[in-house]
Amino acid sequence: MESYLRAVFLAALLLSGCTGATSAIVDTFQSAARNWSGAARGEPQLNPDFSYLRLTIDGRVAYLAGVNIDDRHPGAEQVWFSGNREVIRLLDGRVTGAVGTTTEWRGVLLPQLPSWSVLAKSGEFQWSRVRDVMPGYRFGVKDALTLRVIQPPDKSALQGVDPRSLTWFEERVQAPRFAASTDSISLEGFEALPPARYAVALAGGNEQVVYGEQCLAPAFCFSWQRWSAEPPKPNDQK
Repeated sequence: MESYLRAVFLAALLLSGCTGATSAIVDTFQSAARNWSGAARGEPQLNPDFSYLRLTIDGRVAYLAGVNIDDRHPGAEQVWFSGNREVIRLLDGRVTGAVGTTTEWRGVLLPQLPSWSVLAKSGEFQWSRVRDVMPGYRFGVKDALTLRVIQPPDKSALQGVDPRSLTWFEERVQAPRFAASTDSISLEGFEALPPARYAVALAGGNEQVVYGEQCLAPAFCFSWQRWSAEPPKPNDQK
């Protein structure tokens, strides 16, 4: 277990690029690890002192514990980790890193984006993202994205929350191109990523992304939802 924790810890540091939260991350790992045996049986014993994500991927459900990298301002980045060595980094609902997954995103660069409440009023919003992708050593992949508000979907993995109580966004990405003009890697065979979706609670002026769907590769997609030690009752969505 000790060597496992070190491996996951190093993965988290690789994603965060920051050592200021080292002590907090180690404490979170150690506390969560004591409860992972129950999670492996589908009966997670979650420590209420921490935040969690409920991750659904290929029909498998995993619970990821989270820690703030920088909690000095709203929308701070968080590192989330599972008992299966998956580590995901989110910034205001968007993936800014993933290791231990079939496809990994590293070195993700995002611009300064408007708040979700502003985006909800903007119609369509266009922006770009740069990311490094493994395996395949694809560096500086640049995505052009378009974000727009959509109606609540008929089907999703959202649990225990009325989808109509949230504001839904769809984010479509065009075919990737490489930031470096001298990059010799051919784009032939590359496919655009499927759209991402975000469900945001905007009521009360305290916006929070509570659910998201993201593809790290055309055939590798997952959904996530903010979760608590006392999860809500599952809804009737199938």
